[in-house]
Amino acid sequence: MTTFIDRLIRAAKLQPGVYEEVEADKSATNQAMGIVILASIAAGIGSIEKGGGFGILAGTVISLIGWFVWAYITFLIGAKLLPEPQTESNVGELLRTIGFASSPGLLRIFGVIPGLTGLIFFITSLWMLAAMVVAVRQALDYTSTLRAVGVCIIGWLIQALLIGALLFFTGSGSRSI
Repeated sequence: MTTFIDRLIRAAKLQPGVYEEVEADKSATNQAMGIVILASIAAGIGSIEKGGGFGILAGTVISLIGWFVWAYITFLIGAKLLPEPQTESNVGELLRTIGFASSPGLLRIFGVIPGLTGLIFFITSLWMLAAMVVAVRQALDYTSTLRAVGVCIIGWLIQALLIGALLFFTGSGSRSI
């Protein structure tokens, strides 16, 4: 448990070494999934006024799907379409590093503080994006942080479009006010 908590803190501090560590540690996949689940639950609790109890469950499921989708899309873009000469990776490595990049999302639980929900979610979103860039740079063995930023942005846009389409076609995105 100490290793897990240590990794969680180091990932939130954007320390590249921890991303290299979890990239190589196949047993860290469950830890990464645990972080995604906990961050999703924290976001659900942090936004309980808007989403209610169902929002926690739906948010957790959507986050897990998003995690898999983003990792796979990032793998395709970063390792197949835009690799650097030394890039060598697989989806499992990206699942682990991207999962740990969700660690700042645990702070979204503080969104329950009235009047701070939006600010907390905004700050943690930026923090998670920065962690994602570090995770992708390390997992794909990039020397260019700018390339990692580009891969993350392209992957995020594609993932957002896919999830948006899913929500639209299931009727979840068209609820009346």
